[in-house]
Amino acid sequence: MVLEQEANPAGRIRRVALASAVGTTIEWYDYFAYSTATALVFNKLFFPSLSPASGTLAAFATLGVGFVARPLGGIVWGHFGDRVGRKAMLVASLVLMGLATAGVGVLPTYPQAGVLAPVLLVVLRVLQGISAGGEWGGAALMAVEHAPEGKRGRYGSFSQIGVPAGLILAQLVFFLVNSSLSAEDFRSWGWRIPFLVSLVLVVVGLVIRLRVEESPVFAKLRSTGARSRLPIAEVLRARPKQVLAAAVSFIANTALGYIFFAYLLSYGTSVLKLSSTTMLVVVIVGSVVWLASIVASAIWSDSAGRKPVYLAGSVLLVVWSIPFFLLVDTARPWLLIVAVVVLNIGLGATYGPQSALFSELFESRFRYSGSSFAYAVGAVLGGGFAPLIAAALQSSTGTSLSVSLYMVGVGVLSLLAVLAFPHKPLVPVTAE
Repeated sequence: MVLEQEANPAGRIRRVALASAVGTTIEWYDYFAYSTATALVFNKLFFPSLSPASGTLAAFATLGVGFVARPLGGIVWGHFGDRVGRKAMLVASLVLMGLATAGVGVLPTYPQAGVLAPVLLVVLRVLQGISAGGEWGGAALMAVEHAPEGKRGRYGSFSQIGVPAGLILAQLVFFLVNSSLSAEDFRSWGWRIPFLVSLVLVVVGLVIRLRVEESPVFAKLRSTGARSRLPIAEVLRARPKQVLAAAVSFIANTALGYIFFAYLLSYGTSVLKLSSTTMLVVVIVGSVVWLASIVASAIWSDSAGRKPVYLAGSVLLVVWSIPFFLLVDTARPWLLIVAVVVLNIGLGATYGPQSALFSELFESRFRYSGSSFAYAVGAVLGGGFAPLIAAALQSSTGTSLSVSLYMVGVGVLSLLAVLAFPHKPLVPVTAE
Protein backbone atom coordinates (compact mmCIF):
# COMPACT_ATOMS: atom_id res chain seq x y z
CA MET A 1 0.00 0.00 0.00
CA VAL A 2 2.83 2.37 0.85
CA LEU A 3 4.52 1.81 -2.52
CA GLU A 4 1.24 2.40 -4.31
CA GLN A 5 0.76 5.66 -2.48
CA GLU A 6 4.27 6.84 -3.38
CA ALA A 7 3.17 6.75 -7.03
CA ASN A 8 0.61 9.31 -5.93
CA PRO A 9 -2.29 8.53 -8.31
CA ALA A 10 -4.52 11.54 -8.72
CA GLY A 11 -7.70 9.51 -8.32
CA ARG A 12 -6.74 8.26 -4.87
CA ILE A 13 -5.87 11.74 -3.65
CA ARG A 14 -9.16 13.12 -4.98
CA ARG A 15 -11.11 10.42 -3.14
CA VAL A 16 -9.30 11.20 0.11
CA ALA A 17 -9.87 14.94 -0.34
CA LEU A 18 -13.55 14.35 -1.07
CA ALA A 19 -13.94 12.07 1.95
CA SER A 20 -12.23 14.62 4.16
CA ALA A 21 -14.35 17.53 2.92
CA VAL A 22 -17.72 15.73 2.83
CA GLY A 23 -17.21 13.97 6.15
CA THR A 24 -16.20 17.09 8.04
CA THR A 25 -19.02 19.04 6.40
CA ILE A 26 -21.55 16.54 7.75
CA GLU A 27 -19.83 16.35 11.13
CA TRP A 28 -19.84 20.13 11.52
CA TYR A 29 -23.34 20.48 10.11
CA ASP A 30 -24.42 18.46 13.14
CA TYR A 31 -22.36 20.58 15.50
CA PHE A 32 -23.55 23.89 14.08
CA ALA A 33 -27.19 22.83 13.93
CA TYR A 34 -26.97 22.77 17.71
CA SER A 35 -25.29 26.20 17.79
CA THR A 36 -27.94 27.72 15.55
CA ALA A 37 -30.82 26.25 17.53
CA THR A 38 -29.16 27.49 20.73
CA ALA A 39 -29.18 31.05 19.42
CA LEU A 40 -32.75 30.86 18.07
CA VAL A 41 -34.98 28.66 20.25
CA PHE A 42 -33.29 26.59 22.97
CA ASN A 43 -33.65 29.27 25.64
CA LYS A 44 -37.45 29.14 25.23
CA LEU A 45 -37.73 25.36 24.79
CA PHE A 46 -35.44 24.12 27.55
CA PHE A 47 -35.15 27.06 29.97
CA PRO A 48 -38.59 28.75 29.84
CA SER A 49 -38.72 29.48 33.58
CA LEU A 50 -35.74 31.85 33.32
CA SER A 51 -35.80 35.45 32.13
CA PRO A 52 -34.95 35.94 28.43
CA ALA A 53 -31.39 37.05 29.25
CA SER A 54 -30.82 34.23 31.76
CA GLY A 55 -32.36 31.68 29.40
CA THR A 56 -29.96 32.76 26.66
CA LEU A 57 -27.02 32.43 29.03
CA ALA A 58 -28.18 28.95 30.10
CA ALA A 59 -28.60 27.87 26.48
CA PHE A 60 -25.11 29.10 25.59
CA ALA A 61 -23.77 27.27 28.66
CA THR A 62 -25.01 23.96 27.20
CA LEU A 63 -23.15 24.92 24.01
CA GLY A 64 -19.99 25.33 26.06
CA VAL A 65 -20.39 21.94 27.75
CA GLY A 66 -19.74 20.26 24.42
CA PHE A 67 -16.41 22.04 24.18
CA VAL A 68 -15.34 20.86 27.63
CA ALA A 69 -15.77 17.28 26.37
CA ARG A 70 -13.63 17.87 23.29
CA PRO A 71 -10.18 17.35 24.92
CA LEU A 72 -11.44 13.98 26.19
CA GLY A 73 -12.46 13.16 22.64
CA GLY A 74 -9.08 14.35 21.40
CA ILE A 75 -7.29 12.01 23.83
CA VAL A 76 -9.51 8.99 23.09
CA TRP A 77 -9.69 9.33 19.31
CA GLY A 78 -6.05 10.45 19.17
CA HIS A 79 -4.89 7.36 21.09
CA PHE A 80 -6.71 4.94 18.84
CA GLY A 81 -5.95 7.01 15.74
CA ASP A 82 -2.24 6.59 16.48
CA ARG A 83 -2.65 2.95 17.52
CA VAL A 84 -5.42 1.51 15.31
CA GLY A 85 -5.56 3.89 12.37
CA ARG A 86 -6.85 7.22 11.08
CA LYS A 87 -9.67 5.82 8.95
CA ALA A 88 -11.38 3.77 11.67
CA MET A 89 -11.60 6.78 13.98
CA LEU A 90 -13.09 8.93 11.22
CA VAL A 91 -15.88 6.43 10.72
CA ALA A 92 -16.53 6.02 14.46
CA SER A 93 -16.62 9.75 15.18
CA LEU A 94 -19.05 10.38 12.32
CA VAL A 95 -21.46 7.72 13.59
CA LEU A 96 -21.36 9.06 17.15
CA MET A 97 -21.98 12.63 16.02
CA GLY A 98 -24.89 11.61 13.81
CA LEU A 99 -26.63 9.61 16.52
CA ALA A 100 -26.18 12.37 19.12
CA THR A 101 -27.51 15.04 16.75
CA ALA A 102 -30.53 12.99 15.70
CA GLY A 103 -31.15 12.40 19.40
CA VAL A 104 -31.50 16.14 19.95
CA GLY A 105 -34.18 16.14 17.25
CA VAL A 106 -36.40 13.76 19.24
CA LEU A 107 -35.80 15.23 22.72
CA PRO A 108 -38.78 16.26 24.83
CA THR A 109 -38.77 19.94 25.78
CA TYR A 110 -39.07 21.41 29.28
CA PRO A 111 -42.90 21.68 29.19
CA GLN A 112 -43.03 17.98 28.25
CA ALA A 113 -40.41 16.47 30.56
CA GLY A 114 -39.43 19.12 33.08
CA VAL A 115 -35.82 19.24 34.26
CA LEU A 116 -35.06 15.93 32.49
CA ALA A 117 -35.19 17.77 29.15
CA PRO A 118 -32.16 20.07 29.70
CA VAL A 119 -30.29 17.19 31.39
CA LEU A 120 -30.69 15.02 28.28
CA LEU A 121 -29.75 17.98 26.12
CA VAL A 122 -26.48 18.34 28.00
CA VAL A 123 -25.74 14.59 27.72
CA LEU A 124 -26.19 14.66 23.95
CA ARG A 125 -24.09 17.80 23.72
CA VAL A 126 -21.29 16.02 25.60
CA LEU A 127 -21.43 13.17 23.06
CA GLN A 128 -21.21 15.72 20.27
CA GLY A 129 -18.17 17.24 21.94
CA ILE A 130 -16.42 13.88 22.32
CA SER A 131 -17.02 13.18 18.64
CA ALA A 132 -15.80 16.61 17.50
CA GLY A 133 -12.67 16.22 19.63
CA GLY A 134 -11.31 13.54 17.33
CA GLU A 135 -13.02 14.26 14.02
CA TRP A 136 -10.82 17.14 12.95
CA GLY A 137 -7.51 15.41 13.65
CA GLY A 138 -8.41 12.33 11.65
CA ALA A 139 -9.75 14.27 8.67
CA ALA A 140 -6.77 16.63 8.66
CA LEU A 141 -4.19 13.86 8.83
CA MET A 142 -5.86 11.75 6.15
CA ALA A 143 -5.71 14.72 3.77
CA VAL A 144 -2.21 15.93 4.68
CA GLU A 145 -0.56 12.51 4.93
CA HIS A 146 -1.88 11.55 1.48
CA ALA A 147 -0.84 14.87 -0.08
CA PRO A 148 2.19 15.24 -2.35
CA GLU A 149 5.16 17.34 -1.25
CA GLY A 150 4.55 21.05 -1.73
CA LYS A 151 0.74 20.73 -1.71
CA ARG A 152 -0.02 19.85 1.89
CA GLY A 153 -1.63 23.21 2.56
CA ARG A 154 -3.86 22.84 -0.50
CA TYR A 155 -5.01 19.31 0.35
CA GLY A 156 -5.16 20.02 4.07
CA SER A 157 -7.72 22.72 3.32
CA PHE A 158 -10.27 20.04 2.41
CA SER A 159 -10.64 19.13 6.07
CA GLN A 160 -10.86 22.84 6.93
CA ILE A 161 -13.58 23.79 4.45
CA GLY A 162 -15.87 21.29 6.12
CA VAL A 163 -16.34 23.74 8.99
CA PRO A 164 -17.79 26.69 7.01
CA ALA A 165 -19.48 24.28 4.59
CA GLY A 166 -21.19 22.55 7.52
CA LEU A 167 -22.15 25.93 8.91
CA ILE A 168 -23.56 27.06 5.56
CA LEU A 169 -25.53 23.83 5.24
CA ALA A 170 -26.92 24.14 8.77
CA GLN A 171 -27.85 27.79 8.24
CA LEU A 172 -29.52 27.03 4.91
CA VAL A 173 -31.59 24.23 6.40
CA PHE A 174 -32.65 26.44 9.32
CA PHE A 175 -33.36 29.29 6.90
CA LEU A 176 -35.58 27.09 4.71
CA VAL A 177 -37.43 25.60 7.66
CA ASN A 178 -37.78 28.94 9.46
CA SER A 179 -39.03 30.78 6.37
CA SER A 180 -41.45 27.98 5.42
CA LEU A 181 -43.20 27.77 8.79
CA SER A 182 -44.93 30.18 11.09
CA ALA A 183 -42.99 31.26 14.17
CA GLU A 184 -45.30 29.13 16.31
CA ASP A 185 -44.84 25.99 14.19
CA PHE A 186 -41.07 26.48 14.10
CA ARG A 187 -40.89 26.68 17.90
CA SER A 188 -43.34 23.82 18.28
CA TRP A 189 -41.80 21.20 15.98
CA GLY A 190 -40.00 22.77 13.00
CA TRP A 191 -36.71 23.20 14.87
CA ARG A 192 -36.41 19.38 15.02
CA ILE A 193 -36.13 18.95 11.24
CA PRO A 194 -32.48 20.07 10.85
CA PHE A 195 -31.42 17.59 13.53
CA LEU A 196 -33.27 14.66 11.97
CA VAL A 197 -31.79 15.47 8.55
CA SER A 198 -28.48 14.45 10.12
CA LEU A 199 -29.34 10.75 9.80
CA VAL A 200 -29.48 11.00 6.01
CA LEU A 201 -26.27 13.00 5.84
CA VAL A 202 -24.39 10.53 8.03
CA VAL A 203 -25.25 7.65 5.70
CA VAL A 204 -23.84 9.67 2.78
CA GLY A 205 -20.68 10.43 4.74
CA LEU A 206 -20.15 6.81 5.74
CA VAL A 207 -20.46 5.57 2.16
CA ILE A 208 -17.75 8.02 1.09
CA ARG A 209 -15.39 7.48 4.04
CA LEU A 210 -15.53 3.70 3.91
CA ARG A 211 -14.18 3.78 0.35
CA VAL A 212 -10.88 5.53 1.10
CA GLU A 213 -7.61 3.82 1.99
CA GLU A 214 -5.75 4.21 5.24
CA SER A 215 -3.12 6.95 5.49
CA PRO A 216 0.17 5.70 3.96
CA VAL A 217 2.04 7.22 6.89
CA PHE A 218 0.09 5.15 9.40
CA ALA A 219 0.35 2.07 7.17
CA LYS A 220 4.13 2.37 7.36
CA LEU A 221 4.05 2.88 11.13
CA ARG A 222 1.99 -0.28 11.49
CA SER A 223 4.20 -2.35 9.19
CA THR A 224 7.40 -1.29 10.95
CA GLY A 225 5.99 -1.58 14.48
CA ALA A 226 6.90 2.06 15.22
CA ARG A 227 3.59 3.02 16.81
CA SER A 228 3.63 4.75 20.20
CA ARG A 229 2.23 2.78 23.15
CA LEU A 230 0.87 5.89 24.90
CA PRO A 231 0.85 8.62 22.25
CA ILE A 232 -0.73 11.38 24.36
CA ALA A 233 1.84 10.89 27.11
CA GLU A 234 4.70 10.81 24.62
CA VAL A 235 3.64 13.93 22.73
CA LEU A 236 3.22 15.91 25.97
CA ARG A 237 6.67 14.78 27.04
CA ALA A 238 8.43 15.27 23.70
CA ARG A 239 6.62 18.31 22.25
CA PRO A 240 5.00 20.28 25.12
CA LYS A 241 5.88 23.71 23.65
CA GLN A 242 4.37 22.78 20.30
CA VAL A 243 1.16 21.51 21.91
CA LEU A 244 0.86 24.74 23.92
CA ALA A 245 1.62 27.03 20.97
CA ALA A 246 -0.82 25.18 18.70
CA ALA A 247 -3.60 25.26 21.31
CA VAL A 248 -3.19 28.96 22.13
CA SER A 249 -2.91 29.92 18.45
CA PHE A 250 -6.40 28.48 17.89
CA ILE A 251 -8.08 30.40 20.74
CA ALA A 252 -8.79 33.57 18.73
CA ASN A 253 -10.04 31.75 15.65
CA THR A 254 -12.55 29.65 17.53
CA ALA A 255 -13.61 32.43 19.93
CA LEU A 256 -14.24 34.98 17.18
CA GLY A 257 -15.71 32.27 14.98
CA TYR A 258 -18.35 31.37 17.55
CA ILE A 259 -19.08 35.02 18.26
CA PHE A 260 -19.71 35.37 14.52
CA PHE A 261 -21.95 32.37 13.87
CA ALA A 262 -23.49 31.66 17.28
CA TYR A 263 -23.60 34.86 19.34
CA LEU A 264 -24.26 37.21 16.41
CA LEU A 265 -27.52 35.41 15.61
CA SER A 266 -28.78 35.93 19.15
CA TYR A 267 -27.45 39.51 19.34
CA GLY A 268 -29.01 40.50 16.05
CA THR A 269 -32.46 39.16 16.88
CA SER A 270 -32.67 40.01 20.60
CA VAL A 271 -30.68 43.27 20.87
CA LEU A 272 -30.84 44.80 17.39
CA LYS A 273 -34.38 43.45 16.80
CA LEU A 274 -33.56 42.21 13.30
CA SER A 275 -35.43 39.23 11.92
CA SER A 276 -33.93 35.76 12.24
CA THR A 277 -34.14 35.46 8.45
CA THR A 278 -31.97 38.56 7.99
CA MET A 279 -29.40 37.31 10.48
CA LEU A 280 -29.27 33.85 8.90
CA VAL A 281 -28.56 35.46 5.52
CA VAL A 282 -25.77 37.58 7.05
CA VAL A 283 -24.18 34.50 8.61
CA ILE A 284 -24.47 32.52 5.37
CA VAL A 285 -22.73 35.31 3.39
CA GLY A 286 -19.95 35.47 5.96
CA SER A 287 -19.55 31.70 5.89
CA VAL A 288 -19.14 31.65 2.10
CA VAL A 289 -16.35 34.22 2.44
CA TRP A 290 -14.82 32.14 5.23
CA LEU A 291 -14.76 29.06 3.00
CA ALA A 292 -13.15 30.95 0.10
CA SER A 293 -10.58 32.51 2.43
CA ILE A 294 -9.68 29.08 3.84
CA VAL A 295 -8.89 27.69 0.39
CA ALA A 296 -6.98 30.78 -0.76
CA SER A 297 -4.88 31.04 2.41
CA ALA A 298 -4.10 27.30 2.47
CA ILE A 299 -2.83 27.42 -1.12
CA TRP A 300 -0.89 30.59 -0.33
CA SER A 301 0.76 28.86 2.63
CA ASP A 302 2.33 26.28 0.30
CA SER A 303 4.44 29.04 -1.25
CA ALA A 304 4.66 31.74 1.43
CA GLY A 305 4.90 29.41 4.44
CA ARG A 306 2.37 28.59 7.17
CA LYS A 307 3.59 31.15 9.72
CA PRO A 308 3.40 34.31 7.53
CA VAL A 309 -0.15 33.48 6.45
CA TYR A 310 -1.20 32.71 10.02
CA LEU A 311 0.37 35.99 11.20
CA ALA A 312 -1.45 38.04 8.58
CA GLY A 313 -4.78 36.54 9.61
CA SER A 314 -4.05 36.98 13.31
CA VAL A 315 -3.24 40.67 12.90
CA LEU A 316 -6.44 41.21 10.91
CA LEU A 317 -8.55 39.60 13.65
CA VAL A 318 -7.06 41.93 16.28
CA VAL A 319 -7.41 45.07 14.16
CA TRP A 320 -10.96 44.34 13.00
CA SER A 321 -12.51 43.42 16.36
CA ILE A 322 -13.63 46.94 17.30
CA PRO A 323 -14.81 48.06 13.82
CA PHE A 324 -16.73 44.78 13.62
CA PHE A 325 -19.30 45.67 16.29
CA LEU A 326 -19.35 49.36 15.31
CA LEU A 327 -20.70 48.23 11.93
CA VAL A 328 -22.97 45.56 13.39
CA ASP A 329 -24.58 48.05 15.78
CA THR A 330 -25.83 50.17 12.87
CA ALA A 331 -28.38 47.37 12.31
CA ARG A 332 -28.06 47.98 8.57
CA PRO A 333 -27.86 44.62 6.79
CA TRP A 334 -25.29 45.74 4.21
CA LEU A 335 -22.97 47.06 6.93
CA LEU A 336 -23.42 43.82 8.87
CA ILE A 337 -22.30 42.00 5.73
CA VAL A 338 -19.20 44.21 5.44
CA ALA A 339 -18.41 43.47 9.09
CA VAL A 340 -18.65 39.69 8.73
CA VAL A 341 -16.89 39.58 5.34
CA VAL A 342 -13.70 41.21 6.67
CA LEU A 343 -13.82 39.17 9.88
CA ASN A 344 -14.11 35.95 7.92
CA ILE A 345 -11.12 36.76 5.76
CA GLY A 346 -9.13 36.79 9.00
CA LEU A 347 -10.81 33.60 10.22
CA GLY A 348 -9.96 31.87 6.95
CA ALA A 349 -6.31 32.92 7.06
CA THR A 350 -5.96 31.53 10.60
CA TYR A 351 -7.73 28.28 9.71
CA GLY A 352 -6.80 27.39 6.13
CA PRO A 353 -3.12 26.45 6.79
CA GLN A 354 -3.92 24.80 10.13
CA SER A 355 -4.07 21.15 9.02
CA ALA A 356 -0.65 21.30 7.41
CA LEU A 357 0.82 23.47 10.16
CA PHE A 358 -0.26 21.24 13.04
CA SER A 359 0.79 18.09 11.14
CA GLU A 360 4.28 19.54 10.66
CA LEU A 361 4.68 20.09 14.42
CA PHE A 362 4.43 16.44 15.51
CA GLU A 363 6.11 13.16 14.63
CA SER A 364 3.82 10.67 12.88
CA ARG A 365 3.74 8.16 15.75
CA PHE A 366 1.86 10.65 17.97
CA ARG A 367 0.64 13.15 15.37
CA TYR A 368 -3.09 12.32 15.75
CA SER A 369 -2.89 12.75 19.53
CA GLY A 370 -0.85 15.95 19.42
CA SER A 371 -2.93 17.64 16.72
CA SER A 372 -6.31 16.61 18.13
CA PHE A 373 -5.49 17.49 21.73
CA ALA A 374 -4.07 20.92 20.82
CA TYR A 375 -7.05 21.64 18.57
CA ALA A 376 -9.54 20.56 21.24
CA VAL A 377 -7.88 22.54 24.05
CA GLY A 378 -7.77 25.65 21.86
CA ALA A 379 -11.45 25.16 21.07
CA VAL A 380 -12.35 24.93 24.76
CA LEU A 381 -10.33 28.01 25.75
CA GLY A 382 -11.60 29.99 22.79
CA GLY A 383 -14.96 28.93 21.43
CA GLY A 384 -16.23 26.87 24.32
CA PHE A 385 -17.74 29.73 26.24
CA ALA A 386 -17.21 32.67 23.87
CA PRO A 387 -20.95 33.14 23.15
CA LEU A 388 -21.69 32.87 26.87
CA ILE A 389 -18.96 35.40 27.73
CA ALA A 390 -20.12 37.74 24.97
CA ALA A 391 -23.74 37.55 26.13
CA ALA A 392 -22.71 38.13 29.76
CA LEU A 393 -20.53 41.13 28.82
CA GLN A 394 -23.26 42.69 26.71
CA SER A 395 -25.90 42.10 29.40
CA SER A 396 -23.79 43.48 32.27
CA THR A 397 -22.27 46.49 30.49
CA GLY A 398 -25.04 47.32 28.04
CA THR A 399 -22.52 47.93 25.26
CA SER A 400 -20.96 45.78 22.55
CA LEU A 401 -17.64 47.56 23.12
CA SER A 402 -16.99 45.16 25.99
CA VAL A 403 -17.38 42.24 23.57
CA SER A 404 -15.01 43.91 21.10
CA LEU A 405 -12.38 44.34 23.82
CA TYR A 406 -12.74 40.66 24.69
CA MET A 407 -12.16 39.83 21.01
CA VAL A 408 -9.04 42.01 20.97
CA GLY A 409 -7.72 40.27 24.09
CA VAL A 410 -8.02 36.74 22.74
CA GLY A 411 -6.71 37.95 19.37
CA VAL A 412 -3.50 39.31 20.92
CA LEU A 413 -3.05 36.10 22.94
CA SER A 414 -3.19 33.94 19.82
CA LEU A 415 -0.97 36.34 17.90
CA LEU A 416 1.77 35.86 20.50
CA ALA A 417 1.45 32.08 20.15
CA VAL A 418 1.75 32.29 16.35
CA LEU A 419 5.01 34.21 16.76
CA ALA A 420 6.39 31.17 18.59
CA PHE A 421 5.84 28.84 15.61
CA PRO A 422 8.91 27.72 13.65
CA HIS A 423 9.40 29.31 10.23
CA LYS A 424 9.79 25.91 8.56
CA PRO A 425 8.20 22.49 9.21
CA LEU A 426 9.52 21.06 12.47
CA VAL A 427 9.22 17.44 11.33
CA PRO A 428 8.59 15.78 7.95
CA VAL A 429 5.05 14.57 7.29
CA THR A 430 6.24 11.00 6.77
CA ALA A 431 6.73 7.93 8.90
CA GLU A 432 10.05 8.13 10.71
